[in-house]
Amino acid sequence: MKKNIYNILKGTFLVSDDSFKNWRFIIFISVLAIIMVASSHSADKKVYEIARLKNEVKEMRSAFVDGRSRLMRLKMESAVIRRMKEKGLSPSVIPPKKIKVKSQN
Repeated sequence: MKKNIYNILKGTFLVSDDSFKNWRFIIFISVLAIIMVASSHSADKKVYEIARLKNEVKEMRSAFVDGRSRLMRLKMESAVIRRMKEKGLSPSVIPPKKIKVKSQN
């Protein structure tokens, strides 16, 4: 048992005659570790991108709501009358009349 531990610590299993199968296994494990690290980095990038996009959506949604509320205030009759008074126009006191066009058959 003690001899096996010394052989592992010295690395004789890597330079012995039948070490080719050990090297294949070590290379295989190394490639798997590299793939795992790359996958982890890729997943982290996606998580950060999702968080950034969620914040961007929140900002755009609040800008949309703000714009919609400003539009509603501008479309109010009192706001339109006030802006037209600045240009010298006033609302008509005579109600509008409906014009009906009869078809000529």
